[in-house]
This record gives sequence, structure tokens and C-alpha cells, in this order.
Amino acid sequence: MQLSSAAGVVSRLRRLVFETHQPIQFLDITDAVAELVRVAGLREGVANVFSRHTTAAVCLQEDEPLLLEDLREFLQRMAPAEAHYRHNDFRVRTVHMHDHESPNGHAHCQQIVLGSSESIPVADGEMLLGQWQRIFLVELDGPREQREVVVQVLGTPD
Repeated sequence: MQLSSAAGVVSRLRRLVFETHQPIQFLDITDAVAELVRVAGLREGVANVFSRHTTAAVCLQEDEPLLLEDLREFLQRMAPAEAHYRHNDFRVRTVHMHDHESPNGHAHCQQIVLGSSESIPVADGEMLLGQWQRIFLVELDGPREQREVVVQVLGTPD
């Protein structure tokens, strides 16, 4: 964790690492982000939550099991894994290849719709999430041993 402050502003940065177990998985990371806000002693400001992956997203959503299943099915319908993606044609693709490359064009398409980050306002030391809002890391190409999320908290201290 990095901490800096200038002219009454505090900034704290933390990398959080998660393991995922499903091809598409909604991982609730709200409590981990709230703890960073608390530890930073932030009174007012913003918490920015950012995925460092192009096949994992960050989003705000309700943590209701049937809704999360609906969302998984929606993502699968929107960009099915079995559809044709040029990104998956390893006979012609030459860019950004590695030894354990997997056909994951669908996950990239799903991620571009969801996005890489969310910014949550903080007031009186609390994130101003709505009643049902939770912060999710959304795995789109799992399972994966390590998915990294960067959280930066910035604002005025208590």
C-alpha cells in the first residue's frame, strides 16, 4: 500500500488479488474497498476501483443471486464463447500471444461493455453506494488463479 498526502489531501493505493473459480463470476469486493476507505481515514473524496485485465471487469450491481444468474446468462448471450472471433484464430493472429493463450474473444467483447473501473464518492468516511449497490470484480475468462484490482482512495482526511 502506498500513502501520500499534499495540502490536506490523502491518497492511498492498494492492489488486491483474487482467485476466481467460474468462467463468468461476480465477486463481491465491496468490503475490501470499504476497509481501504476506513484505513485511509478518508472523510470526503472518491474510491476508484480498477481491473488490470482486459477479460475482467468492475461494475456496481445488486448482490441478488437470481439477478447475478440473469446477468451471467445475458453476458453469455451477448457474446457466446462458441461464436467466431478473429482474436481466437491462432493460425493468423501474431500480436500479444503467449504460451498459455486461450480462445477468449468472447470475454474481451463482454468486458468492453462492462468496463474496467468504477468511481464511488465518499462522504463522512463512507462510500455513497445506493441501498442495493455492491462493487463486483466480474471474471469473464475464468477460472483464474490471480486477478488484480487496483483501488485508489483520494480525498480529504478526517
